[in-house]
Amino acid sequence: QVQLVESGGGLVQAGDSLRLSCAASGLPWREYAMAWFRQAPGKEREFVVAVRWSGGDTYYADSVKGRFTISRDKAKNTMHLQMNSLKPEDTAVYYCATGRRPIVSAVANLNSYTYWGQGTQVSVSS
Repeated sequence: QVQLVESGGGLVQAGDSLRLSCAASGLPWREYAMAWFRQAPGKEREFVVAVRWSGGDTYYADSVKGRFTISRDKAKNTMHLQMNSLKPEDTAVYYCATGRRPIVSAVANLNSYTYWGQGTQVSVSS
């Protein structure tokens, strides 16, 4: 049984930092990717960042490049998202997702991911 458990959300002020984590278990693939998506109220779920687990290749949305950093702890099968210089527009529910290794052109596509976490709220006040 696949489980993705997110943690680390909260309420911060603009310019602050937060660190999200996603612990994965029960994954059925040998090669896979993990990603963060986010969904703000009234908006569609959007891609934030992804990492190919074995090789460590990372992919970022333009809106977070230079501010967010993804990392992985392979021993614990846990992914972390360090979010710095947070802005009010970063406010959203952040979802962890995983899927069998998508091709590079599809890493930002929701349909590339099979399993999703329950989400964690990130709120940034101005």
